[in-house]
Amino acid sequence: MVSTEHTVARVRVHPGGTVRLERAPRPEPGAGEVLVRPVLVGICGSDTHAAAGEHPFIDLPYAPGHEAVGVVEAAGPGVTSPRPGDRVVLEPGLACGRCRRCAEGRYNICARLAVFGCQTDGAMGELFTIAADRLHVLPAEVGDLAAALVEPLATPVHAVRRAGVGEGSRVVVLGAGPIGLLVVAAARAADAAEITVTDPMPAKLDRARRLGADLALPPERAGEIAGGVDVVFDCVALESTVRQGIELLEKGGTFVVVGVPAGPVPVPLHLVQDREITVLGSLMYVREDFEAALRLVARVPVDELVSEVFPLDRAAEAFAAARDPAQVKVLVRVQLGERLL
Repeated sequence: MVSTEHTVARVRVHPGGTVRLERAPRPEPGAGEVLVRPVLVGICGSDTHAAAGEHPFIDLPYAPGHEAVGVVEAAGPGVTSPRPGDRVVLEPGLACGRCRRCAEGRYNICARLAVFGCQTDGAMGELFTIAADRLHVLPAEVGDLAAALVEPLATPVHAVRRAGVGEGSRVVVLGAGPIGLLVVAAARAADAAEITVTDPMPAKLDRARRLGADLALPPERAGEIAGGVDVVFDCVALESTVRQGIELLEKGGTFVVVGVPAGPVPVPLHLVQDREITVLGSLMYVREDFEAALRLVARVPVDELVSEVFPLDRAAEAFAAARDPAQVKVLVRVQLGERLL
């Protein structure tokens, strides 16, 4: 779709899961903001859950796009960095900067947290504006496809750091979707001694092995994991995975909730109490996690994770593909970047 002088194309998701490319007023950067022309925008599980009306914190209609790589088009008053022409990746958390958690540096759990592209209009369109401090300038050696994985990788990096994974840790990852696979990469980078992945799909188990899992099993064979494990990352967040994950833990182990539950999920508290298990929630990331992901992404095999790229005018097809369990990471291409490959 060709932009007119005062409007731009933008994807919007409506109740019932209808995905449309619509016209919106052309954004202009205000003080402290920059105007960005996206190159690639990712679709994640939060987006597909929201489109299905199953995300507890995203209301329909909404304009998606919180995983974005682009080029700075213009800078508003007071902005010295990034500069026009810079390649950037979006860190979409919008924190108040004033509450108790922000003061502690834990702005990912800001009392008034909003996420760009979830609670605000996002990046899946021809142009968007954002506060300059929400962007990270990309090094020249990181191509656009790899850069599109930085934001989703930052969430596992944060979860692995919170769980204290290190040398000697025995880890189980429940679910081999994009986040689960990236947890494998983050845990391996943290020197985990043994990583096991469970998933019902054989193709995903094969991919997990290629990405560094020592063992990959269907959920019904999780009992084959010898001995207790130190940390379980639940990237599915269903009653069955919560129960299985807590049962797998060694006494004193840690259960990390990474996936977004659709609603309340029963927890076997008798095991939590009896085994002194720590249950950790893990939400998004902070700057140190994002910067660590930016360094780590060069070691992640892009071709194993990016399964399909659709042009902007086929965004509805992209959302449909992202709901297919056989897909890994589906991207929307807004404009062809110079370093796409």
